[in-house]
Amino acid sequence: MRERQQLPVLGQPSSERADAARNRQKIVDCAARMIAERGAEQLSLDEVAREACVGVGTVYRRFGDRAGLIYALIDERERAFQAAFLSGPAPLGPGAAPDERITAFLRALVDHLFGQEELFLLLEKSSPKARFTGPYHVYHTHVTALLAQLRPGADQRFLADVLLAPVNAGLLSFQRTERRFTIEQIKDGLDELVRMVTR
Repeated sequence: MRERQQLPVLGQPSSERADAARNRQKIVDCAARMIAERGAEQLSLDEVAREACVGVGTVYRRFGDRAGLIYALIDERERAFQAAFLSGPAPLGPGAAPDERITAFLRALVDHLFGQEELFLLLEKSSPKARFTGPYHVYHTHVTALLAQLRPGADQRFLADVLLAPVNAGLLSFQRTERRFTIEQIKDGLDELVRMVTR
């Protein structure tokens, strides 16, 4: 399975060889530098290979496509975010009521997406299915488990999709730039959605 389809899960051991890990980091660092200098829209795997002084085939085999490389670029912050909601302090982490945890999670997810907005926007454009693979699966599982405690007779998987649907880079960017919503207004709207779904 290609890397873009399985972002590393927290706590999962790495079986990567040392030389492969070095090449991977070299490519990721090069891509990050290119994005900082030219913007994410200009990201090309062929050019990344040239800049990183590795074979084009190496980049394609390692990442599959541009979405795979973008997943690698967001990986470090993604791991920190997962650690926060899986084992960090309440209310984002364990210890708070399920509805409080869902509210805290969606608020934190908004910050997480805006923190790397350009990359998440590019990821959604690169592959229509990219938004629903990798991290989304972890988010969905997390929200579904919390909903199971609140709405045992409901279809928690569907409701998890409902709660996660408005938290995507494309819509968040549109709400902020076109609708002129502040980030706090967006979060407040999500709070209301959680209340409606978990009532």
